[in-house]
Amino acid sequence: MTTHWPQLDYLGWRETCSALHLYLQIVGKYRLAHTPWLNHSWNATFYVTPTGLASSPIPDGPGIEIRFDFLEHTVVGTSGNGRVATFALGATTVAAFRAKFVQLITDLGGTPTLNDTPNEVPSPVPFSVDHRDRPYDRDAVQRYHQALVAIDRVMGRFRTSFLGKSSPVHLFWGAMDLAVTRFSGRRAPLHPAGIPTLPDDVAQEAYDREVSSAGFWPGGNGIDYPAFYAYAYPSPRGFQAASVRPDAAFWHDGLSEFLLPFDAVQSAADPDEALMEFLVSTYEATADLGNWDRDLLECAQGQPRQVRRPSAELTNTQPSPTDMPVEREDGTSKGRYRVVIDGNEAEMTYSRAGNGLIIIDHTEVPSTLRGLKVGERLVRQAVEDARREKVAIIPLCPFAKAQFSRHPDWQDVLQ
Repeated sequence: MTTHWPQLDYLGWRETCSALHLYLQIVGKYRLAHTPWLNHSWNATFYVTPTGLASSPIPDGPGIEIRFDFLEHTVVGTSGNGRVATFALGATTVAAFRAKFVQLITDLGGTPTLNDTPNEVPSPVPFSVDHRDRPYDRDAVQRYHQALVAIDRVMGRFRTSFLGKSSPVHLFWGAMDLAVTRFSGRRAPLHPAGIPTLPDDVAQEAYDREVSSAGFWPGGNGIDYPAFYAYAYPSPRGFQAASVRPDAAFWHDGLSEFLLPFDAVQSAADPDEALMEFLVSTYEATADLGNWDRDLLECAQGQPRQVRRPSAELTNTQPSPTDMPVEREDGTSKGRYRVVIDGNEAEMTYSRAGNGLIIIDHTEVPSTLRGLKVGERLVRQAVEDARREKVAIIPLCPFAKAQFSRHPDWQDVLQ
């Protein structure tokens, strides 16, 4: 498995990408037709493998799995009766690909049932009558696969720091996006749906719980370059103006999502950490502004062969929030609070706005200290100091603002 972050040129392989998108839809619709519904359409997705994308076992006939092999450029089907069937990926038409796939399923002992209309594409043409010639750029497909492997690695690591409900890292063939989604555990308002060529009940079921979702598009969907995206549903108040990282990330008004161009990650000194910054900061904006119970939902990122310590043990072995010593560095215009536990530092910074007002502008708690209420302890210390010094606080930082909303007894120090 490579750790390489390749260069991607969407405009250079756009036609191949469009064709591959439709081929994934054909196979995905076959899986959808035979697999019991799993929440949020998780029964229909693909998964990144060292050689391409895989469906996982499909309960049809003897049991069938379909793989797109982007190293050998083949579609491979295997079944529980020991049969293997393949055909080559190359320049062809969508109708011809569909016919080859139908034959492959038949040869494996399955039933090639699938809906014939593409989803989430403009002016959809039924697969069986789409006879337009499509190119196949083998090098571009391999670079795309290398990018998926690298992205899957980082998203997988990101997923380990969440104890609540989280999706797998999986590829949705509707929009051809590799995604991972976290859930607050609370119900969401009914989604308005209205997504072109996507049934309303599918969209509404997908968003029936509060989510923070992030993913990757190779291009398309209104943008002509590969990019990472992040959104929340429902979008909490102030989300659009939230401060996210790295610096290349921005809010896209047309999509109502944060975007981070793939090129900004690929060219970074540490691409893995650049992407991780985006995943973490957009999630934290959602969780803080949406008042998610982060202490309950989060944990440290997983490490190989290291079992996560249970919360009860952490409570017994780590200092309680009221016992954590907080250091304060106070300047004429700026200052910060900090807590250090086992060499890991958490901080909360603030600015002075005259003699009687401080503005909390940022809180940073490393993943190793998640679940210990360290952030709450920093805000609590600022409240105690404000009362003693008779100053007011404006919590601009989303995390601090969320803490104030959870502590009615702190309202006396608010501006």
